[in-house]
Amino acid sequence: MNKIYLPIVILLFFFCNCKEASKSKDSKNTSVEMSVPTNLKWSERMALSEIHRFPDPTLLDFQEKSRWSYTNGLVLQAMSRVYTQTKNEKLYDYIYDYGNRMINSDGSIKTYKLSNYNLDMIKSGDVTFYLYQKSKEPRFKAAMDSLHLQLEGQPTTSEGGYWHKKRYPYQMWLDGVFMAEPFHANYAMEFMDGSEAEKVLDKIVLQFDLIEKYNKDLKTGLYYHGWDESKAQRWADKETGLSENFWSRGMGWYGMALVDVLDYLPENHPGRDRIIGYLNGYAEAIVKYQDKTGAWYQVLDMPEKEGNYLEATGTSMFTYTLAKAANKGYIPPKYLNYAKKGFEGIIEQFITIEDNGVINLNKCCGVAGLGGDPYRDGSFDYYINEIIRSNDPKGTGPFIFAALELDK
Repeated sequence: MNKIYLPIVILLFFFCNCKEASKSKDSKNTSVEMSVPTNLKWSERMALSEIHRFPDPTLLDFQEKSRWSYTNGLVLQAMSRVYTQTKNEKLYDYIYDYGNRMINSDGSIKTYKLSNYNLDMIKSGDVTFYLYQKSKEPRFKAAMDSLHLQLEGQPTTSEGGYWHKKRYPYQMWLDGVFMAEPFHANYAMEFMDGSEAEKVLDKIVLQFDLIEKYNKDLKTGLYYHGWDESKAQRWADKETGLSENFWSRGMGWYGMALVDVLDYLPENHPGRDRIIGYLNGYAEAIVKYQDKTGAWYQVLDMPEKEGNYLEATGTSMFTYTLAKAANKGYIPPKYLNYAKKGFEGIIEQFITIEDNGVINLNKCCGVAGLGGDPYRDGSFDYYINEIIRSNDPKGTGPFIFAALELDK
């Protein structure tokens, strides 16, 4: 190389490297920027860890393409509660980014199809409500109106119980009550009046009444994951229509639904006392199946059966439900001790910490359901053989809820 040009090449190389280093320093994905301080409370640490894992909030739940989903809504709702306490703007920016990118200027929701009548799709309505309260952008209200419209037309059983999805006819799952009812109660109280609101609230309470009537096992106080009114599904008992097992996260969804809907159901509504009664029976039942570690098993009533394991998502949900219900005075104060034991179990059994402070929630059941293709039969073997992974949002969101309630 010509000696005249050599110094120029060296200078250019040095300049490019400096520029790239500066760019790296400013990047949101660097380990320096995204390290999570260990002096924060568990709730904020997990929220920041989720942002580190999924810089794009539309890809929460290990998604490859952006989509409107309950898992995004679950984690972002949890983050909104952390933001309320900490005012960490990184959290609000992350929450807003999801709503901004998934909800168009006219209020239409990307990837959402009302005609599917899928209760899971209602869950992100909670965080949309939060964004509307903060920003007052009309598009967020319009998106919520679409979710309300879905519930107005949701297919039902003969007694008015919502089908879990249009493609799952005559089926009520424990999951669906959590996905839809806290949002719908909040919506009714904020945007509806008089008899119109009462009609919605009565229908909300009816969903809990029907779960109690059909899904609850009177002997144990536990709840079966699904009930098929038609008794046509292979997973459904031909006499009762019930699925076969007490799945931890299924019951976790229901517990969170009970305690969260009470945030919005008026004090004078006749169904409120019934739901508090259901919550007390629920609490009494689940603490009987809490392991000595503080955690709960994937299949709740079979701790000794080979293959069963202590599972993080259900444990986080139970811990949150007990903590919030006790804090609110819905259940006796003694249950707070079970919640504290549950949180200790989470930390000891499931939490690991990276060198950069990012925390992981391990031993999460990745997904479980009933029916579908390939067919899910609801057997013990089915539940214990579904994928187990770390940092599933169905665990990280409830973990944040629980940590907030216990001020950990």
